[in-house]
Amino acid sequence: MTIRFGVVGTNWITDRFVQAGLENEEFLLTAVYSRTEEKGRAFAAKYAGAAIYTDLEEMVSSGEVDAIYIASPNSMHAEQALVCMNHGKHVICEKPAASNSTELRAMIEAANSNDVLLMEAMKSTFMPNFGVIRDNLYKLGQVRRYFASYCQYSSRYDAYRQGTVLNAFNPEYSNGSLMDLGIYCLYPLVALFGKPDSIKATGIMLSSGVDGEGSMVMRYADMDAVVMHSKIADSYLPAEIQGENGTMVIDKINQPYQVKIHYRDGTVEELTLPQVFEPMYYEVQEFIHLLRNGHRESNTNSHANSLAVAEVMEEARAQIGLRYASDL
Repeated sequence: MTIRFGVVGTNWITDRFVQAGLENEEFLLTAVYSRTEEKGRAFAAKYAGAAIYTDLEEMVSSGEVDAIYIASPNSMHAEQALVCMNHGKHVICEKPAASNSTELRAMIEAANSNDVLLMEAMKSTFMPNFGVIRDNLYKLGQVRRYFASYCQYSSRYDAYRQGTVLNAFNPEYSNGSLMDLGIYCLYPLVALFGKPDSIKATGIMLSSGVDGEGSMVMRYADMDAVVMHSKIADSYLPAEIQGENGTMVIDKINQPYQVKIHYRDGTVEELTLPQVFEPMYYEVQEFIHLLRNGHRESNTNSHANSLAVAEVMEEARAQIGLRYASDL
């Protein structure tokens, strides 16, 4: 079974997705959509046989694609996903899948009504060591705290400081620290423990209208969660899941390569699994597996999990005063 993929967007993340996909013998790139033919041709030239489109409707009506990977700016995800799904195409959409929960609900409704697969492309939750995290939580006893940090100085922040506002710091594209990086901390939290009962968010707003960094404290019945995110400063802290019997230490929550448990008696259990492929391979593998078996939703990156994360981010944005045009 070969799945014919079209891609929306021609940036570096699309390159990584296609390269990861080509590691799977069931993946075939057949179409590239870009708003400009020049960029589309430059991207397609790296992958022989892909047709080029500057009209999304034309691409999804062409009969050349079964599934679409969407990696356009965040603000365009929902509209483009709806076009694809309403033409019967399966969709894997880069995180965040939508600008807000209203858009995401419309996407989920379209997926259900058109009987197509819709999955948010959060790569970390399909990596081998996320399975290690999930399968070994019981060893910690009663979990009391989840802590995760993803703070990475953006390569575009220097331009911003000099007066040039690129897409990464432009609210028109539903960008900012929470949406771009904070989600990497929140999605594993929700996938492991469900939606928190309450949240308290703070953030540093930039003059362009997006958040440069922020922090969140979330409450569950028997535990709390602390998340830090930033695009204007770096952090080198690992993630932790703290339990009464021990603490699980994860090197990077956005790309878990190493996992170990420090027990209260001083012993350390190394749990790390070797990773054969690049991180994005595993989300492609999951998506193709779901299609091959006739499923319309991932158990891990489920519609419910994606919606819960969207609602948490929406509440956090409301608390720090971060609004997008699509919120109106």
